[in-house]
Amino acid sequence: GVLRAGEAVEIATGAPAPAGAEAVLPYEHAIAAPPPGRPDAHAVLGVRAGISGCPEAEPVWVGGAVEAGRHIRRRGEDIAEGAVVLGAGAMVTPAVLGLAASLGHDTLRVRPQIRVTVLVTGDEVVHEGLPAPGRVRDAIGPFLPGLVEWAGGRVVGATRLPDGPGALRATLAAPPFTTGAGGDVAVVCGASSKGPADHLRGVLAELGAELLVDGVAVRPGHPQMLARLPGGGLVVGLPGNPFAALAAALTLLVPIVRETAGASAGASAGRETSALAGPVRVHPRDTRLVPVRRSGRGAVPVGHDRPGSLWGAALADALAVVPSGWSGEQVELIELPPGG
Repeated sequence: GVLRAGEAVEIATGAPAPAGAEAVLPYEHAIAAPPPGRPDAHAVLGVRAGISGCPEAEPVWVGGAVEAGRHIRRRGEDIAEGAVVLGAGAMVTPAVLGLAASLGHDTLRVRPQIRVTVLVTGDEVVHEGLPAPGRVRDAIGPFLPGLVEWAGGRVVGATRLPDGPGALRATLAAPPFTTGAGGDVAVVCGASSKGPADHLRGVLAELGAELLVDGVAVRPGHPQMLARLPGGGLVVGLPGNPFAALAAALTLLVPIVRETAGASAGASAGRETSALAGPVRVHPRDTRLVPVRRSGRGAVPVGHDRPGSLWGAALADALAVVPSGWSGEQVELIELPPGG
């Protein structure tokens, strides 16, 4: 039915409000009120509980403080019809699933997480304990899963490969990189430079891969590579030195993962600049990536930035991009993944 002036009806919490209702008086705030006309009437608002067309309802006078529109939700009040509540690239979280369900969606079209396989090359690389003379501990494989997850992807496997082109060629020539799906990335640690043990460039040529990036004028991290295999899979070649590999991963691998994830997942897509609050060495030809910590004075270089050491990166929260001709102006900062 329809409520008229001076009428009320009892409804359950969350029930549709009847036509003509101006407000809802919570049950716990209602008080017994005398009928109107009584000299001792004290109700702020006197209404008769009942509804038009229901003669069997026994009239009961109630009162309470009522504010027009209070406790009534109007259709479209929170989200207008046709509004875009989440743009493309939003990460699907539990709250997003609940929001979608509340708006009547049963399914969502999503981009799957990019799948990353890590290939660690080198006979000299060990994966636990202290390395013996002539050996080196793998420091790249341990940081890649967290870095990839931060960017919006996931590492689905890690394989240790010996020196030589055979094992590397066999791995890159097998599924999933040859299936044509184009949703998989192989990250090759080491083998991307031009030394006698660096076979990635030759293997990619044999497989008919399209070489997209063959070195970048940046220190550390200049011997980095990016190629597309005939099946659509991508190959990212990282240098063998740990800090160089981290720098290359932040500037090559992370953007690839973020773009595939929709550009707004995980790592921030915004461009941050800052003054440098401390001296830095400028490379005569290449851009330098310098570990820094943000402060009120600007980005403070933390030192310990040799290509083979992650000490500086572990102390830093960003890398400052210092061009070869830098003369004191503000520089761009590349965010490092936070702790978790």
